[in-house]
Amino acid sequence: MEALCLGCVLAAVLTWGFLCFWDSAERMKTAEQAGLLKSGSRTLLVIAHPDDEAMFFAPTVLGLARLKHRMSLLCFSAGNYYNQGEIRKKELLQSCDVLGIPTSQVMIIDNSDFPDDPGVQWDTERVANILLQHVEVNDINLVVTFDAGGVSGHSNHIALYTAVRALHSEGKFPKGCSVLTLQSVNVLRKYLFLLDLLWSLLHTQDILFVLTSEEVAQAKRAMYCHGSQLLWFRRLYILFSRYMRINSLHFL
Repeated sequence: MEALCLGCVLAAVLTWGFLCFWDSAERMKTAEQAGLLKSGSRTLLVIAHPDDEAMFFAPTVLGLARLKHRMSLLCFSAGNYYNQGEIRKKELLQSCDVLGIPTSQVMIIDNSDFPDDPGVQWDTERVANILLQHVEVNDINLVVTFDAGGVSGHSNHIALYTAVRALHSEGKFPKGCSVLTLQSVNVLRKYLFLLDLLWSLLHTQDILFVLTSEEVAQAKRAMYCHGSQLLWFRRLYILFSRYMRINSLHFL
């Protein structure tokens, strides 16, 4: 019994110490990033499907909110793979409301050019033209989207990166418009988020967002808005995935 009590006390002390370290690191990173990400910037999050914003980008959205960014969102499909497009569009708006993205700043593209289908390759030029027009009309300063791995390897995610990369390499984005891409990681890092946090803090990335416990709860509420997608394995994802707590990003 004495050994058990000692073990519990030790675990509590280690947990407390880790959380203090986490909170301190989060504040330090936020201060550093304020110099890279200008307060009040007009930021566009570009996603492929409803639920991407909560499942993958919640730490970025909430982290940018700390820096007073004015967020908007462009979603390239209604997520109609299982004929749930109308339901999923409503879920996206609810999730964005939880994350602090105004409904008026959410645009969902719902046409046959961009089906929610990992077996269909979206046309890079078509994606790039729509994205560039949206950036120019809304005077966007910062574009955030997937990296070359698409986080989950989904071809629709990768199509967004390919289009953004093409616009950036060809110099077509307006002057002063930067691009951040969300780092894809291996399966082990994806689901061992406490160990991954230490790894992320010790390794180089341009931007690191780490959520506080209150913000993690907010991110989970956003994900729970996507009721049509909450199968058992996604509930496990919410519990264990790094992307509900940590985002590492790189500038193009």
